Amino acid sequence: MGLIDVPTKPIKIGIIGCGHIAQKHLESYQQIMQREGDLFRITSVCDRVEESAKALAAKIAEWQDSEPMVHTDVHKMVVHYELHGADICTPHYDHHLTGVQCLEAGTNVLIEKPFGVTSRASRLILEAARKNKLITACAGNIRRQPPQRALHWAIHTKGMIGEPRLFYIQHAGYHRSNTPRAWHWRTDKFMGGGGMIMDRGIHFADTMGYLFGEPERVYATVRQHEKWPHIREGKTVFDDREDTWMVLLNFKGGVDGFWSSTAVAPGEPTTLIGFYGSAGSIIDDGDVFMAPSPQARVTRQGEGMRTLAEIIPEYMAALSAEDRGRLFPHGFEDAMTLEIYDFLRALATGTRPEIDGEAGLRTKAICEAIYESAHCAEAIPYAEVVDGFIEGYQREINEHWGI
Repeated sequence: MGLIDVPTKPIKIGIIGCGHIAQKHLESYQQIMQREGDLFRITSVCDRVEESAKALAAKIAEWQDSEPMVHTDVHKMVVHYELHGADICTPHYDHHLTGVQCLEAGTNVLIEKPFGVTSRASRLILEAARKNKLITACAGNIRRQPPQRALHWAIHTKGMIGEPRLFYIQHAGYHRSNTPRAWHWRTDKFMGGGGMIMDRGIHFADTMGYLFGEPERVYATVRQHEKWPHIREGKTVFDDREDTWMVLLNFKGGVDGFWSSTAVAPGEPTTLIGFYGSAGSIIDDGDVFMAPSPQARVTRQGEGMRTLAEIIPEYMAALSAEDRGRLFPHGFEDAMTLEIYDFLRALATGTRPEIDGEAGLRTKAICEAIYESAHCAEAIPYAEVVDGFIEGYQREINEHWGI
């Protein structure tokens, strides 16, 4: 049984927010249209800045057989023009505002990460979706990449490191903080909802949830050691975001993990990414937000070392035709293309996307649990952040936006 009434192809898509991330999404839509030309049409684009919307529409017209309509008002767009799905690429603080408007007008939504600016904002979106029996998807893309899929297979299907036990993911580096930069909405706690823990950290949280399930408890220290100056309308303002964090995560399945990063550690930088099981390890020195990389080294006790790049072809070969079509349709391996195709496929079939709004909320809640633990200076139950019983850090953000 499908979740929604299946629309007749082509699926009508609207893009809301025509900035940097929308430009990246366009590349994926173009790739999909080259492989499956009758699946969708982008029929509308919307941005408060009309020139931005016009520029995006013109870019789409270069490879689509029709130019999308241009809008500056979300409500008018979704109420007066038929849309099957909206791809919401607006700043974090707007996700629940635009998401709810779309859902109340009968339009399914794909929302860029994080799903909502707070957990409560995320739940508002889910309530609107349930009431209107519509699909929500969250744009989590990193878990869809071959290295992450292959790592999950190596750990859970092949048992290459035995029973998973723990991980350490740490980075220390330095960015000079005394040079003023141009202000951006991400530097504002109320607009961004938090700093890098929640912004790029949402990728870490989604991957760890994919690999090890949900946390049970979270204990964290979060600090801002240095003030970062930005220039806004000719005046100097300071960044609200954290520059250092140390987090202990205890997962329900028995895995314990430590995640730490700092941008204010001068001297020699260090990076350690290690997953350990009862029989081996997976070690990487790549990105602490988006690990593992294909260069990650897989070692089983008493056996030789292999790179994840060597294991990926084995994983791909082990997939059934059905699973390969589901996980890597048309041979796509680009993560953003896969997330967008997953949303389009959900609309075309009336089924649930892999990372739906509920999953988006639960991933978001891992990041919020880190902030909440640091706020109250104690270990906290993750489930109480998901359910909204703990929101000391988030309270002033919710109050600011009237949530």
